Amino acid sequence: MDFAYIVAGLAVGFIVGLTGIGGGSLMTPILLWFGINPATAVGTDLLYAAITKGGGVLVHQRAGNVDWRIVRWLSAGSVPAALLTLAGLHIWRPDTGTMNELIRHALGIALILTALAILFKARLLKWTRGDQAALKAHPNGGLRDWNTLATGVLLGVLVTLTSIGAGAIGTVALFLLYPLIPTARLVGTEIAHAVPLTMVAGLGHAGLGHIDWHLLLNLLAGSLPGIWLGSHMAGKVPDGALRPALAGMLMLVGAKLVW
Repeated sequence: MDFAYIVAGLAVGFIVGLTGIGGGSLMTPILLWFGINPATAVGTDLLYAAITKGGGVLVHQRAGNVDWRIVRWLSAGSVPAALLTLAGLHIWRPDTGTMNELIRHALGIALILTALAILFKARLLKWTRGDQAALKAHPNGGLRDWNTLATGVLLGVLVTLTSIGAGAIGTVALFLLYPLIPTARLVGTEIAHAVPLTMVAGLGHAGLGHIDWHLLLNLLAGSLPGIWLGSHMAGKVPDGALRPALAGMLMLVGAKLVW
């Protein structure tokens, strides 16, 4: 099983580095398939994502693919939202069965949303990038900053409960908010934002006892070289076939978890 965990970490790390998506939305269902209980799968995956994407940030930063201004606005919403969500779980202290059922249904919904975000990304891009002149006339603006903050709040709650959403949903949201920024830069920006969010949420789950440390080390042994390789190949490999296949798989897994 240790070797299987390493291979899973390698594959997921490579996809995250290549596309900016697939961390929680792939790893958490894989851990459930391995028989890990939902709460432990989410907690372990959050710390796994924080460390794995930390390695990806270094590569994207060297390539100039991180917009730290956007990262700050997202984090200003997501980190406090994650802390409040964790505080609610600490105060509520549900029994194991209730916690697992809550996480299982939240996971299913998050996976379905992620699949839809992946499937309709191209149409959303075409729609948001249609009026180039208008976008260039108003490149930033206060409203966009506050929308970025609100996006961070939603991601903070969703990621803390499910470990899913920072990649696909977050990246699609950035495409809508910042359609003139190159794709590689938006991917790097979302990976950079995911690091503090998943670290805070992961440490909070560690306080709830939802971390399997041996499992985490095995996943990292595969994911760190995987995300390094994927980040170097970002933008060079066509993902026209990868994204629909990934979306279809996530939709099936999400539907199974919900129903």
